[in-house]
Amino acid sequence: MRRDYFELDVKQIDWVETGDSPERPLVRIDFHGPEETLSDRLTDPDGELLDDAETDVAFRLQGDVDDPGASGVVSVTNRITGDFVLELNEDADDVLRFIRAAREYGKSADGEDGQYRVEIRSDDGETVVYEKRTFLVYDAEGNLLRGHSLIPSGVEL
Repeated sequence: MRRDYFELDVKQIDWVETGDSPERPLVRIDFHGPEETLSDRLTDPDGELLDDAETDVAFRLQGDVDDPGASGVVSVTNRITGDFVLELNEDADDVLRFIRAAREYGKSADGEDGQYRVEIRSDDGETVVYEKRTFLVYDAEGNLLRGHSLIPSGVEL
């Protein structure tokens, strides 16, 4: 599926820098492409929507994490099959800022390691919502960057 079918917008992350009350970070992904293609990727072989535990969110850098102009690819994958549900290009600074907000929200909310919400919306008004606690970050060579990732305690990778 083409990356330009997707638009990503983040909400509720500025509070980390302003000191306002914590809010659960939200990443909203709008899809502007063939509806049946997205629907196929968001469902299992039985036609049921993938649930929170059946999806993974990751960010793969295309340069050095310390480069202020670094960018990469955000992906949502089907955990069972490993297939990509979607991919889109994003600035590394924006993604890492979002992960920081999710980590801080988790600490303030209930002592968890991090929490955020992903909403995938299509042009026909359908919205799929995933509540997540993990957001993995990989360098350009595919190595996991644990210090930049959002990984709940007790999770072995």
